[in-house]
Amino acid sequence: MQINFVKSEIPDEGTLAIGTTESEDLTGHLEQLDKKTKGSIARALKAARFTGAKAQVVEILAPGGLDLDRLLVIGLGKADDFKTETAETLGSSAVARLLTSGEKAATLLLQLPKGSKVDEAEAAARVAQGASLRSYRFDLYRTTQKKTDKPTLAKVSIGVDDPAAAKKAWRGPEAVANAVAFARDLVTEPPNVLFPEEFVKRARKLEDLGVEIEAIGEKEMTKLGMGALLGVGQGSERETQLLVMQWKGARDRNAQPIAFVGKGVTFDTGGISIKPAAGMDAMKYDMGGAAAVIGLMHALAGRKAKANVIGICGLVENMPDGNAQRPGDVVKSMSGQTIEVLNTDAEGRLVLADALWYCQNRFKPKFMVDLATLTGAIRISLGLDIAGLFSNNDELAERLTAAGKAEGEELWRMPMGERYDRMIDSPIADMKNIGGQFGGSITAAQFIQRFVNKVPWAHLDIAGTAWAEEARGSTPKGATGFGIRLLNRLVADNYEG
Repeated sequence: MQINFVKSEIPDEGTLAIGTTESEDLTGHLEQLDKKTKGSIARALKAARFTGAKAQVVEILAPGGLDLDRLLVIGLGKADDFKTETAETLGSSAVARLLTSGEKAATLLLQLPKGSKVDEAEAAARVAQGASLRSYRFDLYRTTQKKTDKPTLAKVSIGVDDPAAAKKAWRGPEAVANAVAFARDLVTEPPNVLFPEEFVKRARKLEDLGVEIEAIGEKEMTKLGMGALLGVGQGSERETQLLVMQWKGARDRNAQPIAFVGKGVTFDTGGISIKPAAGMDAMKYDMGGAAAVIGLMHALAGRKAKANVIGICGLVENMPDGNAQRPGDVVKSMSGQTIEVLNTDAEGRLVLADALWYCQNRFKPKFMVDLATLTGAIRISLGLDIAGLFSNNDELAERLTAAGKAEGEELWRMPMGERYDRMIDSPIADMKNIGGQFGGSITAAQFIQRFVNKVPWAHLDIAGTAWAEEARGSTPKGATGFGIRLLNRLVADNYEG
């Protein structure tokens, strides 16, 4: 979709969308339009019970007295709550309504609340980001789609007093939007197309942005002693990979980096502890954590972030053939710690164990954050809109929480402690990979923590948020790219300079 910035004027024709906060009176562009239509706009909004509540939309077709094909009035919520991020609602709501409407172009006008201190150019950039993110489609394999189901909206013009300033402000959000689309594509691809080696191939596209890419195969992983990660993939014909990405954007390219690690199970049958058939197709998105990490690297490189960042993805397919790992097996991790594998469907933590150990040994990062579609238990605990946060460092946890709140990718910190850690002690090995019936997401985090030493660390369980069952805000139904925006904000707000 083409996005550009124009002077903030009411167009003579076409489709117009106006975003406005809650108010009893029409102001600005809406007041002008109401006068031209002799009060019909106000009457239409009153008839629709429009209050300006966030994401409320009233659509008026061919409004009398105007040459517009349609007018959308979109609520942005309370004026006192308006922030730069709020403007995204205008872009996402307009595109959601217009994408397959038959309209080819639209003009979006944002009315800032009276007295607002929000920078108009930055707000306009967020309108553009909302439009871009909500326009995402994955139609690669469609061949018989009805004409009325195909996207028609190809151009969005955003009205602003200073188009040049808005265009400049758009550079960062545009890089993030492109990165989210890249990650959504990876998560949405079918598992016969996207497997570990293909994931690495897609990652190499980031070299054009300046990201250093390295892939470690099974032979080298065996030498490194990565028995936990290799055990997960030993039942698959697809070779397991460890993807290493480096972005060196700090003034000192050798300065201590920060690190992000992703679980990349490109398809998870559960292995010998096989999952039920119903819903197993959804396990193509069990690499959502790895997709978020590669998406983050894409965003940081795309906007030339001034930070040194490491991205590592453990990429594997969990299949149940005659060579597959068995319940009851004991494997030795890269750390030297042994693991009794009681459930081969609790494989993500095995992947992260070796990936995190490799990360801290080689790169000595300031901190590590891992992302994984790890447990069904977190979906039961927090639902499908909030991800679980586990951490050994309060400052890191607070910064992650703040970044998530600012970007609409919320986190909720969960408890950890010795009482939970005891639940993964094994009678025959250093630990077992499941903790029992209760506290499943917590015992999974306790397991991972055993492989981070005293490095500041956080674990984000995104099992509930990596895939949207229905469209919401700037996220269509399907792959969300959850984690990219909040981690990009984390880096931008705290670790660049």
